[in-house]
Amino acid sequence: MTERRNHWEGIYQSKEFEACSWYQEVPTHSLEMIDPLPLAKTHSILDVGGGESYLADSLLKKGFSTISVLDIAPTALEKSKKRMGKQAEQITWIHQDITQFVPKHAFHLWHDRAVFHFLRTTEDISAYGNVMASSVVSGGYAVVGTFSKKGPLRCSGIDIQQYSLEELAQCFETNFEVLAAKEFLHPTPAGSKQAFSFCTLKRK
Repeated sequence: MTERRNHWEGIYQSKEFEACSWYQEVPTHSLEMIDPLPLAKTHSILDVGGGESYLADSLLKKGFSTISVLDIAPTALEKSKKRMGKQAEQITWIHQDITQFVPKHAFHLWHDRAVFHFLRTTEDISAYGNVMASSVVSGGYAVVGTFSKKGPLRCSGIDIQQYSLEELAQCFETNFEVLAAKEFLHPTPAGSKQAFSFCTLKRK
């Protein structure tokens, strides 16, 4: 955890979120995958790698009340808490490497935009899949987004693993069935566009 933590701490300590390539004031692609799901407002949601993301803000506005945000970089979490002010008290903040996460309770929705594609070893990919399966209730959902085959090969100085929609779904097919799969283009603050693969999965 230490090496990964130090890398991402350095990123969040040295850059403003608005300058990061993954910045979105409104996480439109994630919400497009989440909105059709039959979730109750009290259902528990985990945003993996949520750091400084605005997804928690958007979910609160939609009336969801049981939201957890997990990130390996404590600085990212602290910046979100400061930005959200009193609203931050409604969120459970978790500092952890997702491959080592042990949930205290199961979640109805697991969301990950651009964490999974940083995991490139068999051990890390397997650990992620096991954590995801153990964290989501039977009949619950996961929304996972990665760079697609048309997307970047590196991000924040790290090589990533690209996934087609089919490859992404296959990573989790033992425990999840595919409900939806879409490709999106994310416009970065620098003006380029990054191609993403997103899958919505249902826990078997």
